[in-house]
Amino acid sequence: MNIMDKFQNKYRIPSARHQNWDYRWDGAYFITICTKDRQHYFGKIENGKMILSNVGTLADVFWHEIINHNKNVELGEFVVMPNHVHGILILNNNETVAGNGNGVGKPSVVKSNEQTIGQQRFQNIGKNSISSIIGYYKSDVTKHAHRSGFEFGWQTRFHDYIVRDDDSFQTITHYILNNPTNWQEDKFFQ
Repeated sequence: MNIMDKFQNKYRIPSARHQNWDYRWDGAYFITICTKDRQHYFGKIENGKMILSNVGTLADVFWHEIINHNKNVELGEFVVMPNHVHGILILNNNETVAGNGNGVGKPSVVKSNEQTIGQQRFQNIGKNSISSIIGYYKSDVTKHAHRSGFEFGWQTRFHDYIVRDDDSFQTITHYILNNPTNWQEDKFFQ
């Protein structure tokens, strides 16, 4: 898809999701979600440690609630930063996916006359997909923040990375753990 493609006569941004990957498939996913306009809603870093605001506490609590509302999801490392969160979601034995014969890390081959998995994604979003899990998480944090009278908003999208191997998993885990210490070098630091 060309960035200039239109939907209902409006320019649209193409999906950042891998077009030959079903985000309900078993695997580890490194997730980054930013606040709207990268505002520091979640607190501040002092001496290399994150000091959570009230909204930051909500972001932390609701991330840990993900496992209570979604089947076959494990949580890897997670951190709340002043204007974003990083976390690893691990999908295991996700029975909601029919035909997951490709295995983790092996995108399916699409014939030219067939739709890619990405093109079919909006027709069957399904429960326990990375998008649905993140959508519920963002919604829960937002609803509770607004009910409590706090100003808050998320960036509309989120970034994901499909973790391909153990070395990558260890590197990402290390990055998340050290994110508060390295805050001033972080690309989201303002």
